[in-house]
Amino acid sequence: MLLTVKKTTRKFDNGNIAFKDISFTAKNGEIVGLLGTSGCGKSTLLRTISGLDKGYTGNILIYEKEAKENNGNIGFMFQEPRLMPWLTVVENVVFGIEGDREAKTKEALILLEQVGLKGFENNYPKELSGGMAQRVAIARALITSPEILLLDEPFSALDAFTKMQLQDLLLTIWGRNKATMLLVTHDIDEALYLCDRLLVFRGQPGELCEEIIVQKERPRSRGDEQLAKQKEVILSLLNVEHSK
Repeated sequence: MLLTVKKTTRKFDNGNIAFKDISFTAKNGEIVGLLGTSGCGKSTLLRTISGLDKGYTGNILIYEKEAKENNGNIGFMFQEPRLMPWLTVVENVVFGIEGDREAKTKEALILLEQVGLKGFENNYPKELSGGMAQRVAIARALITSPEILLLDEPFSALDAFTKMQLQDLLLTIWGRNKATMLLVTHDIDEALYLCDRLLVFRGQPGELCEEIIVQKERPRSRGDEQLAKQKEVILSLLNVEHSK
């Protein structure tokens, strides 16, 4: 397994517990959705896996080595693009990247073309729409060719049409490099459309209450009847009444 999480708990200094006793694995090239109501520790779990938050108990292993050692190549996409306003689009993509700057810039230009931003390389963030800014964030997350890509509700602030466009773009990019992806989302439809497997979290502190295999091969239709049935199951697990 590429990623293994074993009996992992995150307890803060004030006594609050974000999640407890979480265990799961993720295979090479798998897209795993972390789904649940607000406050059950999903985003904190992503930060813990990324190495941004080291105050946990249990084990998080990447290729059998502790994530605390900062081994492996991990990319992270946040809810907001977090672009630096004083840098151009291409400068944002390569910012902080070590190595040959010219080579990385060429790579960034290729990525920007792949995410549909050819011609906007020298624009500044204030000149971009929300969807365009998030495309820059996708390119930035991919510039290091990560083996694991962590996505924390990356499309939640976008309108429905832009969200669907970027979901399809993400699948296209995934098809090229087959990175393992962990996607935090509140959107059940998004999770069923993008993911191979869903981990359903519930409670405060968050606990893993169910693992669901998405029963549909790609490419998927957003209105698929089989996915709609799985959505009903997930709503029931989360104790959410579905209005028809």
